[in-house]
Amino acid sequence: MPFTEIADRVWVLRHPWLDLNLTVVAGERGFVLVDTHGSHAAAREVLDEVARLSPGPLVAVVNTHEHFDHTLGNATVLDTLGTVPVHATEEAAARTPQAAQRAKDAYAATPQDPRAAQVLATEVRPADRTFSSAAFVDLGDRLLELVHPGRGHTAGDLVARVPDVDVLLAGDLVEESAPPALGDDSWPMEWPTTLDLVLALLTPASVVVPGHGAVVDRRFVEEQCDDLRAVAETIRELAQRGVPVTEALAAASWPYPAEALEDAVRRGYAHLPPLRRQLPLA
Repeated sequence: MPFTEIADRVWVLRHPWLDLNLTVVAGERGFVLVDTHGSHAAAREVLDEVARLSPGPLVAVVNTHEHFDHTLGNATVLDTLGTVPVHATEEAAARTPQAAQRAKDAYAATPQDPRAAQVLATEVRPADRTFSSAAFVDLGDRLLELVHPGRGHTAGDLVARVPDVDVLLAGDLVEESAPPALGDDSWPMEWPTTLDLVLALLTPASVVVPGHGAVVDRRFVEEQCDDLRAVAETIRELAQRGVPVTEALAAASWPYPAEALEDAVRRGYAHLPPLRRQLPLA
């Protein structure tokens, strides 16, 4: 489970628990850790691998969004390597405690899960350096750019760009090892437009690190954007035809398994403006 260098001083660890990607970006001032995993024990595993890299002192932590698998290691990282700013969007930071509690409730209901006790015992520590649209972390000889391109996987997603090596860390706005997670806090009608903005940050040669799975390229992001747009447009069409939300999944063909889209359809219908009734013209 070592870190792999995908560009100059940019290393990715693909952790087997949840197939999660964690990234180290280093510069002359030290390094940034992007996402911290979902428990104290998992964060310790990540830090053991960070130590093998010897990337210098920790300068900052970045949370790509609020979900527990990206934030619940924050306290462990800070307590081990020292107090530094933890960057996230305002929405993500505000929602981190609630997201962590949802995860803890789920693991409490499945105590047989080998990671359950670890998750339940882990302290929740949200980000303390927030922004609404864009920010950056100064690493001395390079910048790590942080951009909130819009709502998609959650309301508070960010992407982190390393412009000097054309690498973009996409968080869960892009997933490779499974369909995009269109959960009960996702924004399916806005996600395609958000990815359009992400694509504007990419070149044909860009390297993209998804939240889960193997490193991908711009073409993969384009294809995922097309699939998500198909989901959004299908939801819109079904609603305009008057198909009840309870019948929508069975009434169309989808680019992803129907069982993965129950929340997407429900939330998509809720986010659409109400249809206006018109009287027939004489």
